[in-house]
Amino acid sequence: MKFDYDVIVIGGGHAGCEAAAASAKMGARTCLITMDMNKIGQMSCNPAVGGIAKGQIVREIDALGGHMGIVTDRTAIQFRMLNRSKGPAMWSPRAQCDRGKFIWAWREILENTPNLQIWQDQVKELLAEHGEVVGVKTYFDVVFKARCVILTTGTFLNGLMHIGHTQLPGGRVAEPASYHLTESIVRHGITAGRMKTGTPVRIDGRSVHFDEMERQDGEQDYHKFSFIGDYRKLKQLPCWTCYTNPDVHDMLRSGLPDSPLYNGQIQSIGPRYCPSIETKLVTFPDRDRHQLFLEPEGESTQEYYLNGFSSSLPLHVQIDALKRIPAFRDLAVYRPGYAIEYDFFDPTQLKHTLESKIISGLFMAGQVNGTTGYEEAGGQGIVAGLNAALKCSGSEPFIMHRDESNIGVLIDDLVTKGVDEPYRMFTSRAEYRILLRQDDADARLTERSYQLGLATRERYDYWLSKKEGIRRIVDFCCEFSLKPALINPALESLSTTPLKYGCKLFELINRPQITVKNIAEHIEPLQTILDSFSDRREEITEAAEIQMKYHGYIARERIIADKMQRLENIKIKGKFDYRNMNSLSTEARQKLEKINPKTLAQAGRIPGVSPSDINVLLVLLGR
Repeated sequence: MKFDYDVIVIGGGHAGCEAAAASAKMGARTCLITMDMNKIGQMSCNPAVGGIAKGQIVREIDALGGHMGIVTDRTAIQFRMLNRSKGPAMWSPRAQCDRGKFIWAWREILENTPNLQIWQDQVKELLAEHGEVVGVKTYFDVVFKARCVILTTGTFLNGLMHIGHTQLPGGRVAEPASYHLTESIVRHGITAGRMKTGTPVRIDGRSVHFDEMERQDGEQDYHKFSFIGDYRKLKQLPCWTCYTNPDVHDMLRSGLPDSPLYNGQIQSIGPRYCPSIETKLVTFPDRDRHQLFLEPEGESTQEYYLNGFSSSLPLHVQIDALKRIPAFRDLAVYRPGYAIEYDFFDPTQLKHTLESKIISGLFMAGQVNGTTGYEEAGGQGIVAGLNAALKCSGSEPFIMHRDESNIGVLIDDLVTKGVDEPYRMFTSRAEYRILLRQDDADARLTERSYQLGLATRERYDYWLSKKEGIRRIVDFCCEFSLKPALINPALESLSTTPLKYGCKLFELINRPQITVKNIAEHIEPLQTILDSFSDRREEITEAAEIQMKYHGYIARERIIADKMQRLENIKIKGKFDYRNMNSLSTEARQKLEKINPKTLAQAGRIPGVSPSDINVLLVLLGR
């Protein structure tokens, strides 16, 4: 066995799995180093995938040829499409998964991926010479040589867990932390910091009075995560909801002096959009209740995850507080919630490829970049894996722009703005979210990924088939003329205004009461087209309908995005000595020198760089 590879991936979490698979599928000899092969793809917190903007990211990973969507569909025990009452730009898929089956589905994929080897060990040192990666050294004192290294260590770097005053070293419960690796990276001039996250109590379902909770069932329609994967096969289970009450809050407040978040024990910043229950009490003191979601961890296990009750309070405070909720009066738990602090690296030190600006060949993805969430990690992982493989082959890098994907927005935010708290993706962060819907990720990304060599021919052909189906529906609706006498009875049955004059079917589709499916029942040629799609009818029909109903909004946003793209095409990296440019504000000089943006558009997104600063740069460029 030769310990010599093109790409080494450190860490077998969601970023590491996608990075290793992408790198290997691109033809790079890849080794994934993980401390426990039985925890590959472990869902350290909630065993759920997707949600607002996160679901869009998973669809993009799938469209690129990644595996998170396939694994999620294969192991899902509940699926829902969130925000269906809003426009399609806001629709976001989410699935509860079987934690154990998720791990083994990932391991099956990785162990059968050509060019990919797995090594069970811990990396303790990054090896670099003359500003370039040369390999890593492990706790087994094995030296791996590599042309590129991808760091995806999650919360394990100098990880420290907190439960009340109790502090335990570890990357997550019952697993050791990773030491020395941070120090071996920092000595090369890379800046590190500390962040915090947390997880809630895990509950024994046999102790819960489900009859005193509200049942929340999933959806059984055709929607899923992967464009090409199998439909959900596992037993579908409900989630449950309940609320805290003033008695619960009184008990929790009594424990605040012992909370690591408020007694000075934890100094680092936690995720704003996933606050602990004690943070909710302090931030919203007038609220007399907070909603909790009890979610199953597996198809046959009794373990439940209590979403909304993340906490690092002492164990007895957590349990005593929960027992004051009627449904939990006989509560039994498997383990308490806890907080964890860990090292991360300032992402402004990275290029848009996620390669370090300081150490050539070092890529970073996931929580080490200051993000939170499996989906954000997976999106970064596939980009890092792609670019590491491309670097090894001497090819041009792969960069996604803000109008091309939510992953592109995520990465641009990280490397341009940096983070002062764990970053979470939302649709509101994307200024072109009408272009970045969950339904059209394949339209945006699959062809480009196929040209790079990541997406398979099967996936590409699947997209071409869907593309042709959408074109057939849209063309028919644009060309088919309607006469009032023939269509008005149908319109009246659909509770919409009858026509006074003839029109094209396309115009009728824009009415809120009209869908392609319900109008096709009255237009035989259209119904024939839909029937020809067999098992993909709903997917293709929905995509075509969204294109027609929102064509005006989509076209307008495309025009805006194209205008902004002109600034993306103005390259400024290496053209200015920002430190000595007195015509810029002091803050702008400092920020521009630190980030060293590649384009004028990126410079404009840096906090502290004003429009007048951009005008100065334009004048100096002679534009």
